[in-house]
Amino acid sequence: MSITQNLLQQFNELFPSNEQKIHKFFSPSRINIIGEHIDYNGGKVLPCAISIGTYGIARKNDDEKFNITSLNIKPSYSLTKNDLISYKTENTWANYVMGVVKYIEQKGYKIGGFDLLIYGNIPNGSGLSSSASLELLIGQIINTLYNDNNIPILELIKIGQQTENEFIGINSGIMDQFIIGIGKKDNAVLINTDTLEYEYHPFILKGYKIVILNTNKRRELKDSKYNERRAECDEGLSILKEFVDINNLCELQEKDFYLINRLIELSIRKRVQHVVEENKRVIKAQQALSSNDIKTLGKLLIESDNSLRELYEVTGAYLDAMTKYANSATGCVGARMTGAGFGGCCIAIVEENKIDEFIKEVSAKYKEETGLDGEFIIADVDDGVREIF
Repeated sequence: MSITQNLLQQFNELFPSNEQKIHKFFSPSRINIIGEHIDYNGGKVLPCAISIGTYGIARKNDDEKFNITSLNIKPSYSLTKNDLISYKTENTWANYVMGVVKYIEQKGYKIGGFDLLIYGNIPNGSGLSSSASLELLIGQIINTLYNDNNIPILELIKIGQQTENEFIGINSGIMDQFIIGIGKKDNAVLINTDTLEYEYHPFILKGYKIVILNTNKRRELKDSKYNERRAECDEGLSILKEFVDINNLCELQEKDFYLINRLIELSIRKRVQHVVEENKRVIKAQQALSSNDIKTLGKLLIESDNSLRELYEVTGAYLDAMTKYANSATGCVGARMTGAGFGGCCIAIVEENKIDEFIKEVSAKYKEETGLDGEFIIADVDDGVREIF
């Protein structure tokens, strides 16, 4: 039985039938190949959507309630429009649902009650953007059920980010929602997060695979230093704007890099240096990908990880252990942390015929150092959020 068939069966057991049509949806997860912590600094990023994500079975209801159940997280909820007003601690994961519904209505689109069953196969707390996956899933459900799919995908992407920023209170950038919204099978997407212009680039690694390495060290952005890092970047930008005409850190030109030394506080100087250099690495990575130069791409991943550890300081013992052993393992040409950091996942480019050996080697060493079992996922590059027919 497929995932959607199993969900459909459970949906019919959970919710009383009515005359409304049942719809099936899928919203992918994502990995960012390179370009970390620069999407809120106007930088370019190179992510792709992947074939693990969040499934939803949904149907309109007549009682104007939002009846939502997840097979991953308890409890279930039956909420009303009163729950759209603001974040409520007691609504836990349902806040992501209600935030999206709230801002869709604020934009002037139709909303209404629905019954919803959700299942996600994204490892919990892995940093593979389960929250953005859920936000875009809810956006697409409302779009389909009540708006005849007339809400533009860019609008849903912005609503997802608005939910994260304003309803949940995490000052994240737009990359996660963007790639989950516009992802394309077998393609990475070069996104300019300042202008929201984007280009698809084929992402088919001949003879290699992307392996996702889950540290199983859960991270919680709301409890992390994510907002602190963003504030440090904002402070750095404010100081630099006294010397050069820029609107975001990634606009700083190479000829003006010396201005970073004007940042007296060491922590701010380190954050800004990472942002400026990481933005350059993205362009180099896109060029390497286009010419199928996998060795160069791997080296750039290692450089990125070093910068995230030493300059941006968002890795930690578990991510450091995983990347250390991955980068020294058989068949790996480069590995780095992906996502916000503070726990979660790494990605590695590994020779396809050496993946089993790679996993065995890294798994044993990681377990010995941390006491945790790592999880290793080989996922395909997938399309963005969609209804399943």
